[in-house]
Amino acid sequence: MRPVVLPAIALLAALTACGEEAQLPPEAGYGPNPELPAPRATMIPTVNIAPAKGWPEGAMPSPAAGLEVVTFAEGLDHPRWLYVLPNGDVLVAESNAPPKPDDSKGIRGWIMGLVMDRAGAGVPSANRITLLRDADGDGVAETRSVFLEGLNSPFGMALVGDDFYVADTDAVLRFPYKPGDTRITEPGTKLVDLPAGRINHHWTKNVIASPDGARLYVTTGSNSNVGENGMEAEEGRAAIWEVDRATGAHRIFASGLRNPNGLGWAPGTGVLWTAVNERDEIGSDLVPDYMTSVRDGGFYGWPYSYYGQHVDARVAPQRPDLVARAIAPDYALGAHTASLGLAFANGQGLPPAFANGAFIGQHGSWNRRPASGYKVIFVPFADGKPSGEPVEVLTGFLDESGNARGRPVGVAVDQAGALLVADDVGNRVFRVSAAAP
Repeated sequence: MRPVVLPAIALLAALTACGEEAQLPPEAGYGPNPELPAPRATMIPTVNIAPAKGWPEGAMPSPAAGLEVVTFAEGLDHPRWLYVLPNGDVLVAESNAPPKPDDSKGIRGWIMGLVMDRAGAGVPSANRITLLRDADGDGVAETRSVFLEGLNSPFGMALVGDDFYVADTDAVLRFPYKPGDTRITEPGTKLVDLPAGRINHHWTKNVIASPDGARLYVTTGSNSNVGENGMEAEEGRAAIWEVDRATGAHRIFASGLRNPNGLGWAPGTGVLWTAVNERDEIGSDLVPDYMTSVRDGGFYGWPYSYYGQHVDARVAPQRPDLVARAIAPDYALGAHTASLGLAFANGQGLPPAFANGAFIGQHGSWNRRPASGYKVIFVPFADGKPSGEPVEVLTGFLDESGNARGRPVGVAVDQAGALLVADDVGNRVFRVSAAAP
């Protein structure tokens, strides 16, 4: 054991014991009008990360009443994101952070490295996409194959016609695809470079195609918590790009989004929605992550303000001109829940209560005491907007001792209307369907 390890463990234990605690119940941070108390900045960040343990033999997450869950696939290597092909094959991006040498400098960077190790995120990236096939339709994948490999921290995926797109951490790549392919061996071509570099703080990049297939929308998270690396390091980041699929030409479609991940088109409306991770280190009750409809040209506050026009005093210089036009999100998803995945229901395969709305994968908190997230929720919709309280779909990712059996990330709806959930600590994909009568 290296000499630094024991002191590091002791320091992490001390940090975990320090920090403030939430004053509000978790549900206060949900809905269209979340409670937003005064910031509670601390000299030492609140650190409360669930140690990654994995699923004990025979253990499973707990589904909501009327639902059942099975393991669709297991033995994966950090499965992050999911994509369902038209023939029903399921693609899973097995991925982790790329090297980020300048994001780990100093005491804070060192502490965050320890936190990520504790959370199970300190392993090298597999850098591949795996295809899972459930040929007999029993809800369990019988076969798997390496669909693509040699990637660079892949995350989002999209198929348009014969073109398969992958959002690596530093570029959108295009590959040829034929229906039924179980492996792509032809080299891809680069459509557009994405912001990356030696900091690359929020490294995950997602991609979705427009309904007509002419454009791609790509997420690029911020290079910091609240701009502490300088706004020049944020060029093109904290945004959703619109990319011309034919030429690679791009523009900023929406900005001020600290770390957008999930993307989806709300059924029947043609409106793009995203799930966004908000900022840390101003208290366990701030700031709620959120999902929101995305306006062309819209600015959503980061880093100068949060949840509309609530100014973040830590940011210098201030930009009251931008704060004045900051758009408040549509629906809060709880403080520090790390809401990543977003998938709209298709009205099939699940009970009527889950027919219209969005599933959200909540990876789980590190900067909140007590813990939040570590579950999958459903936000019901009516008339194209969130309507009502969130419903817990899949829980039990934390055990009684506060250890993480798993951490849900990407969510997707399969051809039968069942919900697929990627778990990057349990190294599984779960499938949630209507319970048998």
